[in-house]
Amino acid sequence: MTNPHIGNTGVNPDDEESNQCFLGGLIIRNLSICTSNWRCKETLEEYLTKRNIMGIYDVDTRAITRRLREDGSLIGVLSTDQSQTDNELLEMAKKWKIVGVDLISGVTCDAPYEWLDKTDSEWEFKRDQSSETFHVVAYDFGIKHNILRRLTSYGCKITVVPANWPASEVLNLKPNGVLFSNGPGDPAAVPYAVKTVQDIIGKVPVFGICMGHQLIGQALGGKTFKMKFGHHGGNHPVCDLRSGRVDISAQNHNYAVDPESLPEGAEVTHVNLNDNSCAGLQYAKMKLVSLQYHPESSPGPHDSDTAFGEFIELMKSNRL
Repeated sequence: MTNPHIGNTGVNPDDEESNQCFLGGLIIRNLSICTSNWRCKETLEEYLTKRNIMGIYDVDTRAITRRLREDGSLIGVLSTDQSQTDNELLEMAKKWKIVGVDLISGVTCDAPYEWLDKTDSEWEFKRDQSSETFHVVAYDFGIKHNILRRLTSYGCKITVVPANWPASEVLNLKPNGVLFSNGPGDPAAVPYAVKTVQDIIGKVPVFGICMGHQLIGQALGGKTFKMKFGHHGGNHPVCDLRSGRVDISAQNHNYAVDPESLPEGAEVTHVNLNDNSCAGLQYAKMKLVSLQYHPESSPGPHDSDTAFGEFIELMKSNRL
């Protein structure tokens, strides 16, 4: 975390985006000795201790960030084993790789389930969503709960399935649409997921978010690449090339789709204005749309919520 003060608001379980915390570790500068927020249920220390997640503080995180801005993403090691030398820890860092590693299988659900929760009325910022009901099958590559809540608020009945769920089983459910969710890691390391996307696109409307967007890019025959340093945080300007509208978006990814590798018919709809990387796709013939960032605004601004409405319209036109 590059914000110097962490922990002063405490932790609230209503803000969690998954059924468990998948952090490998947390590095911060200053740990607040008290909490001051009416929604706080436990301290950061209590939260991490319950989940056996390592955290360290009194670290100059902004100096680390400046280093990363120059050298790109780097591998680090946290350890409580004092018997290990610095050289041994360095060797651990050198041997660990993220490229080519399947991280999806460690975060997906174990079995299909139905999702019913909408955005709580206290937090709902958009009214008068679709009165129609659409059945959406959502592939869980590490899906965020608020993506599911937003779709439900837009009138969707949702079946969530594991990352390795057969495309044939999904199509047998005759869904109105399929969502390919966000998730961690290298899309090139999960060829089974790419094959699933290939087997589904063109048959029903699909919506890809983050990892789902990258998998769609590969399924279309395109390539993805590891960025020098990815996009992380809630303040990234993205331009919708179709309208010229600029949204401030929340992003969290280390890989991107190479637009030059995409086939004819696949159109880049959004670009990240910080580096002009591909931030969205559509392919009218295949009935698909995708975004590289997180439109559900958790955390972040509500600018991109219209993306869910676009998916609804895609399913509605396909139903006619």
